[in-house]
Amino acid sequence: QVQLVESGGGSVQVGGSLRLSCAASGDTDSSVCIAWFRQAPGKEREGVAVIYTGSYNTYYADSVTGRFTISQDNAKNTVYLRMNSLKPEDTAMYYCATSRFGCSLHTAHRFDYWGQGTQVTVSS
Repeated sequence: QVQLVESGGGSVQVGGSLRLSCAASGDTDSSVCIAWFRQAPGKEREGVAVIYTGSYNTYYADSVTGRFTISQDNAKNTVYLRMNSLKPEDTAMYYCATSRFGCSLHTAHRFDYWGQGTQVTVSS
């Protein structure tokens, strides 16, 4: 089992920045990757960014490329999502999730463990 706890959400104005954290504990060695997903009210869940824990390779959704950066600190068992140039359409609940097998941002169902989420609100 893996436990994930997100933090760092909040309310910011357009163009602002936030850094989300995802602290992992438990059987973290079994995870191949950790990803950030988001879901806004009335919308489908969207994969935002993923990092492979072994290679540090990263992939991003087109909507956030160039603005968001995912990184990991193995010493702290924590994955971060740095979000710059925030837009109102970035408003959503953000979740981190781990997977032992599939790591595509388009296959959320293959992620095994999920955190409780942290809210990000961007206002104009």
